[in-house]
Amino acid sequence: MQKKFIMRNFENWETQDLEIEFGLYRNYNSQLLEEWLTATTTLDEYEMKRANRLKEKFFKFSDYWNEDELKMQGISPIIDLVDYNADGYTVFSNRPLSATINGIELGGRVDFLISQGHQKPIPPFFFIHEYKQETKKGSSDPKGQLLSELLVAQFNNKEEFPLYGCYVVGRNWFFVILQGKEYAVTNAINSSTDDIIKVIAMLRKVKNNIYKILKNK
Repeated sequence: MQKKFIMRNFENWETQDLEIEFGLYRNYNSQLLEEWLTATTTLDEYEMKRANRLKEKFFKFSDYWNEDELKMQGISPIIDLVDYNADGYTVFSNRPLSATINGIELGGRVDFLISQGHQKPIPPFFFIHEYKQETKKGSSDPKGQLLSELLVAQFNNKEEFPLYGCYVVGRNWFFVILQGKEYAVTNAINSSTDDIIKVIAMLRKVKNNIYKILKNK
């Protein structure tokens, strides 16, 4: 019997559903993730002042921000500090992404995406963010949503290389790697503390990863 075609938005995926439907499983001892966690960075005086201001904003306001305020007042300034501008890839926001995998269409809009293309994102895709406010009742599973997006990006990339991503819930950042059917997730990294420097370092590490991928293509 032919499998029935199903369409399901990213927001409706939970982690367990992805594990059952697509065979994903979590690696709690990922070497790739451990390597990413060793990322360091140096901030000049101006950057350090900005980081400290952002740390204070996350501490005072992140539990009150809605998603738009979180993006505008918290996450966008961090992305600006990271500075993703470079040849070979582009940053996109609120762009559609979809694929049909195992007879199921996964799709929706992605909060933040780094890929090739200059007018619209095209494969290969490199990095995806997903954002959720801190105190939203009945919120969907942000890890499941991000993993479904990474799965679609992986499918469109033809599984060329590991995919990196992160989901942000208020002040807490969770960094994720998807390689084949295996995924790994960090503990929360709190941007309302001095760990905001670790957040910046890990986001800057993504630039190095992209550079290595493009160099080897």
